[in-house]
Amino acid sequence: MADYTHSEPRLRSVMPFKAEPAELAILRRQVRSALGRWGIEPAAKEEAELVVTELATNVIKHVGGGAVATLVLEALDTALRVEIHDESSVAPVISGVDDHSECGRGLHLLAGMSMGWGTLVTVSGKAVWCELALTPSGQCLRVQRAAAVLESYRQSAGGRNLVPTYPVLEESATDLIADLLHWLAAQGGDPDDILDRAQMHFEAECEAA
Repeated sequence: MADYTHSEPRLRSVMPFKAEPAELAILRRQVRSALGRWGIEPAAKEEAELVVTELATNVIKHVGGGAVATLVLEALDTALRVEIHDESSVAPVISGVDDHSECGRGLHLLAGMSMGWGTLVTVSGKAVWCELALTPSGQCLRVQRAAAVLESYRQSAGGRNLVPTYPVLEESATDLIADLLHWLAAQGGDPDDILDRAQMHFEAECEAA
């Protein structure tokens, strides 16, 4: 089982949902939004959408339509962790199934696409998890570091640990930059000079990409 104890802040989104077919498209949009915000590469976003669809569909089939569930996404150093929490204690099992078994195909697909997967017992039921490999570029690493700082800042300011909209993130980013400028001024630095230098670094890296 993958180590789930981290010593530094991680990118994390928690998305409650009802196990209904109409919710699947909404979940996929939320996954695309969160991973795009974190700078996750397109291939991993497509894999994550497929995995989330399979796991949520299993909840609908085996826990029941309308059941309360939660999707948790977490970006680790080299992997994306996907968890679906539900209120059933029955763990899914891969067995020798024929090609007509949709549940069997879904679990085999999950095992084939992921670095690892399993089931965790929780206080209210279980969580089925898997981890997808990530190979982010240098630019994506910058986006992920910035997103991690912004998520932490937003939560420290009272934001909920849910998928925020872009306007909410934009306002939080503005507040964070303003706080950094206040901190620089308090240390005797020149905020205008720092802004100019940051803009130069940004433009140079964009041209080199």
